[in-house]
Amino acid sequence: MDPKQLLKTKNPSGKKQVQFKLKINLWTVALGLLVIFFVIPLIVTGVQMAGSNNNVEISQLLNDIKSNKVDKVQIQANKMIVTYKDGAVRMSTKEDSEGFSQLLKESEIDPTSVNFAVIDQSLTKTLADIAGIVLPIILMAAFFYYIMRAQSKGAQDIFSFGRSRAKIFAKGKQDTTFKDVAGVDEAKKELEELVDFLKYPAKYRKMGARTPKGALLFGPAGVGKTLLAKAVAGEAGVPFFSMAGSEFMEMLVGVGASRVRDLFGQAKASAPSIIFIDEIDAIGRSRGRGMMGGHDEREQTLNQILVEMDGFTPNDNVVVLAATNRGDLLDPALLRPGRFDRRVVLDMPDKEGRLAILLIHAKGKKFAKKVDWSRVADRTVGFSGADLENMLNEAAIGAARNGKDEISMEEIEESATKVKLGPAKKRLQSDEDKKITAYHEAGHGIVTNFLKGMDPVHRISIVARGMSLGHTLIPPAADRTHETKSRLLNQITAMLGGRAAEELVFNEMTSGASNDIAQATKVARAMVIEFGMSELGPMNFGDDTGMGDFGQMEWYESAKNSPAFLEKIDNEVKKILDSCYKVAVKMVKEKRKILDKVSEALLVKETLDRDEFEKIVGQK
Repeated sequence: MDPKQLLKTKNPSGKKQVQFKLKINLWTVALGLLVIFFVIPLIVTGVQMAGSNNNVEISQLLNDIKSNKVDKVQIQANKMIVTYKDGAVRMSTKEDSEGFSQLLKESEIDPTSVNFAVIDQSLTKTLADIAGIVLPIILMAAFFYYIMRAQSKGAQDIFSFGRSRAKIFAKGKQDTTFKDVAGVDEAKKELEELVDFLKYPAKYRKMGARTPKGALLFGPAGVGKTLLAKAVAGEAGVPFFSMAGSEFMEMLVGVGASRVRDLFGQAKASAPSIIFIDEIDAIGRSRGRGMMGGHDEREQTLNQILVEMDGFTPNDNVVVLAATNRGDLLDPALLRPGRFDRRVVLDMPDKEGRLAILLIHAKGKKFAKKVDWSRVADRTVGFSGADLENMLNEAAIGAARNGKDEISMEEIEESATKVKLGPAKKRLQSDEDKKITAYHEAGHGIVTNFLKGMDPVHRISIVARGMSLGHTLIPPAADRTHETKSRLLNQITAMLGGRAAEELVFNEMTSGASNDIAQATKVARAMVIEFGMSELGPMNFGDDTGMGDFGQMEWYESAKNSPAFLEKIDNEVKKILDSCYKVAVKMVKEKRKILDKVSEALLVKETLDRDEFEKIVGQK
């Protein structure tokens, strides 16, 4: 079936227009009858009454006729419209049983001497009587007709729950292409091959190759999974059906499986075609791990997807793309070859990828010529593609707000910090709070600067952002895949540098170090239970309970860890934290004078960049 015909089938606009016109005609007829038989007579009577000065009694009228003051009389049933020779118009009434000629004779007036006319309204009265009976019946019939139509439409909506809600993109309906995607070159190459399969199937069939059944895109949030799917829709030149995993689920049992059947039925009718299921983990989680048993609605939907992708009935020329950032939760049957033949992993972009992404999103924005994109790419280690796009957008907003004609490095730096930490807040702080925050952040900076193997300090600030009263930015100097034990220990030491400085200077502990302690404990715990970087040896103590949808047990609750080992794990974590804290305390004591200088500078300027910081402490 042609995609355009499919789109027309899904949206029968012609039928809707005919129904709309029919409704207009019915209402027009009803209103016309009301106007003819009720409104017009009322208007005429009103005009006549408005034209008359007052009513005149029948006796006075007869006297006026005798006095030759009346020009003419118009008789309508029991009403008489009297026009006087001086131009006045008055109303009078008589009995229905009496004729006007008889009244004249009884008053000894010659009827031939009076200019009067009788207006026959018998037909109008008859029609009005008929309309008074028929029109209410028509209106009541129309009322009940629309009620029945509304009920019928509601019933149709109930039975249409099983229809697919997928968005259909025919050729030329999606303008995103692979040129708009950067930083994920390997993933893009995999999907380019899929598009080539669909465009030129004969080339691959000569070699005996079949079209891959599906490709699963998984990676962290914001790396470009959905953007890649949009690019496939723009490049493929075949019908593209897009649907989110959550759209399969409804409150009625069996709706999800029915929508899967309908979606694949439409795709097969339009083959070759592509189906894209975003956030497939909503329906593709491992079966048998929930508390609903095998009759769970989600499991029925998943079973139907498994059958449609690679069941008894062949499914040729329909490629299924899916995206998720929770690939570890998906059912093994969904991941096997024959269903998702290709697993496309998307990672955070490296420096070259970030540079390419920045150049794509910089189009259409006015940047200063002095902007060093290579430096921006170095500055944004750990940023996803979505973070970079948001950063440049915030920079453009900031430049416009400040009344500038172009975006400078200053706006880019501020927006990069805003994306990661939130906007700056001008909180009212006491001098004591500012001093504590200054020494705390200076402690982080001093320990980081004088530890071997640590990245240089990029910025120190006591300006509140998010939930923190200050921050010390230490972005990685380069993209790293592995973390060594010594670098992890240095990171923990740097995290505890703020608490060490507080205790040294104020001989007191504050709550400001709570987040630092939490992050340090998290790293130390991971070193012991996941990385095997402790005296307990290369052993994993993590959870393997498979609790599934209703939450994972914490590692210390796992049944595979004996009470003896739980105590040893706690001791090892504490040993790491204590040793790192001792190093931090020792370092801030040795660099006390430099610590004071950095704190004083922060109290004056509030923010120190790398160059200003290194002027005080020396170049790393």
